[in-house]
Amino acid sequence: MAADSTPAPEPVAESPTTDPVAGESAGSTLGAGPVPAAARGAGAPGWAERHWRLAHLPVVLGASLALLVLATAVGAVVAGGTGAVGVAAGVGLVTLSYLASTLVLAWADSVHPNLVLPFGLATYVAKFSVIGVALAGVAGSGWAGLRPFGWGVVVGVIAWIGANIWWVSTVHQARIRGMTGG
Repeated sequence: MAADSTPAPEPVAESPTTDPVAGESAGSTLGAGPVPAAARGAGAPGWAERHWRLAHLPVVLGASLALLVLATAVGAVVAGGTGAVGVAAGVGLVTLSYLASTLVLAWADSVHPNLVLPFGLATYVAKFSVIGVALAGVAGSGWAGLRPFGWGVVVGVIAWIGANIWWVSTVHQARIRGMTGG
């Protein structure tokens, strides 16, 4: 039998525009098939790297839980039961807010990277609209736990962002170095 003179197809590597599970391109021609390596450009990150968005959740949720316990105890000592409830509500609100954003953005990225911006913006507008109305109602009620609630929000934001910074600068960077051999 004669050798086939047809050139072998170019190998297709995983890329941010190729979903190896669905075998679909995430480009403008969804479902057109995998994107060849030459079309992606050099150094394009792989599919798995795009989906690291949820890998940090155990660390940041753990930091938020530890803060919730500590801040609730401090709130109870400083301002009694109302202080404990206020600070716990503040930390909890921040944690739930950031968690919701993380999950929506990870979902949008898994469907199509171009959905991250519109879904992210819509999530922020919806969250801050609901939170704003709720806070206006609580502020108007004269609740004694409002000041501890505000402090809970502040320390909740610092803890979540701090845990993210720690995770990205240590764990994620180590993973990247391991993937690139550097």
